[in-house]
Amino acid sequence: MHIRDAVHADIGGITEIYNDAVINSTAIWNDQTVDTEDRRAWLEARQAAGFPVIVAVDETAAAGSVVIAYATFGEWRAWDGYKHTVEHSIYVRSDQQRGGLGMQLMTELIARARAAEKHAMIASIESGNQGSIRLHEKLGFTTIGIFPEVGTKFGRWLDLTCMQLTLQSAASPAEMARSAVMAVPAT
Repeated sequence: MHIRDAVHADIGGITEIYNDAVINSTAIWNDQTVDTEDRRAWLEARQAAGFPVIVAVDETAAAGSVVIAYATFGEWRAWDGYKHTVEHSIYVRSDQQRGGLGMQLMTELIARARAAEKHAMIASIESGNQGSIRLHEKLGFTTIGIFPEVGTKFGRWLDLTCMQLTLQSAASPAEMARSAVMAVPAT
């Protein structure tokens, strides 16, 4: 297994994992599957905005490099005041779950968010997904709120657990900005 940045050749695998989560889980609160063109546009938009999309690939598969998981982060909310906070998504192929891939991908996403000088990372998890909640707790995330019955799927109400990890310690956003300027090498 190898973790790397996603490329266009990974779109088929990403689409399959996404659609499986739509059909079979409450990890994605959508009812409609997507096609590869939708995921291509999504990947290009993420990359154009400077957000990472990483994949875990099995390079020993007979078919060559096969995507077995993917993860990303992006803006948490659309307004400028939230620019230091990101929300992540991580999806592992169903036959690869509970094997440590989630921890590896999350560790890489956290490192990338810190390198991008983000202050906080948010996780929004269906409250019944105790495996994901435990994974986030192991990584230092804390529960900051539970929103009861804010979603629906498979004919039932879903609760949303929100968790947060503080990535950078800074007394204020201005302090973060000064640190970012000082970290930029002179040209």
